Amino acid sequence: MKIAYFDCSSGLAGNMVLGALLDAGLDYKELKKELKHLKLKAYSLKLKAIKKHHINGTYFEVFTSEQHHRNLADILKLINKSKLSKTVKTLSTKIFRRLAEAEAKVHGVPVNKIHFHEVGAVDAIIDIVGAAIAIEKLGIEAIYASPIPHGQGFIQHAHGILPNPAPATAELLKGIPTYGIEVKGEVVTPTGAAIISTLASGFGPAPKMAVEKIGNGAGSKSFPTLGMLRVYIGEANLPTENEAILQIETNIDDMDIKYLNKAIVTLMKAGALDAFIEPILMKKERAAHKLIILCRLEDKDRLLELVYKLTTTLGVRIFLATREVLRRKLIKVKTKYGKVKIKLGLLAGQVITAAPEYEELKKLARKHRLPINIVDQNVKRLGFLFK
Repeated sequence: MKIAYFDCSSGLAGNMVLGALLDAGLDYKELKKELKHLKLKAYSLKLKAIKKHHINGTYFEVFTSEQHHRNLADILKLINKSKLSKTVKTLSTKIFRRLAEAEAKVHGVPVNKIHFHEVGAVDAIIDIVGAAIAIEKLGIEAIYASPIPHGQGFIQHAHGILPNPAPATAELLKGIPTYGIEVKGEVVTPTGAAIISTLASGFGPAPKMAVEKIGNGAGSKSFPTLGMLRVYIGEANLPTENEAILQIETNIDDMDIKYLNKAIVTLMKAGALDAFIEPILMKKERAAHKLIILCRLEDKDRLLELVYKLTTTLGVRIFLATREVLRRKLIKVKTKYGKVKIKLGLLAGQVITAAPEYEELKKLARKHRLPINIVDQNVKRLGFLFK
């Protein structure tokens, strides 16, 4: 499995991501050819070798005279109308949606009302779509990153002078390991934060991998630190996938269990990764239930609102956690009962679990007037034949 690990200790920006991937072997001519599918006008690209602190790197820059501000719908239309691949469109859309959600939260307006300034300009669009193109062309299957640094002081922005990091950047990095460094200046931009926070499966030390390529992407600013984003690309036989998630908990002793059941159903429909209750005994020997919700970082606020609306709780506990899951593959197999979807669980490339879709099993069991466990066992046997 080919993975990329971004060492963000010296900064993170959109053009640094592309610079690092170009330095690691992305074909520059191929990148320019793919970017033409966007039908953007009045821009030119610059690529040059550069040294910082006597270390070689690649500097990527976009020049444009355009001052056009776009909203999310404008950008998504631009991407989806293009002849870019489905993978590039999907990755680019995910990054821009996450960026729009962060901006909307900061400014207190609906996502569809957000007008991008710096990140709606041609250079930011090229940085984000270019990163998606690079990931596909380099065959990168998973991305990991180091904890993210942030500088001190204030920065100049389209909205005026803002605290460092910019509010949108801070929002994008919520739930991700960060730390402050003694640098006065913007070491992490919203575009860079959006790319890595959206695409990275985990943050921390580099995973075990056989490194094949290393790239250094130079930033436009000069800091006492190196000022380069380093990427390692190589093969890793990772047995599982992991991602940072949140665990939300609250103890409830004054609700009927049937209403808690309803809350769990609603939370799952709203995007919770999991939601369940545990019986507990609280102080003064009060019987109660602990409601536990697992969710992605970006879903926290929406799910918290539901918790407060659907339960009697006055507060919750929130923990940052890591979720490890088997790699999954969905296949459709032909059985003597009919076609059925099977979800395979793979450990280091080997199928170790095969779980048919429950609703399909129910339909087949009813159709053939068989116990569901008989249908389940026969379908699972077929699942283990696929690797």
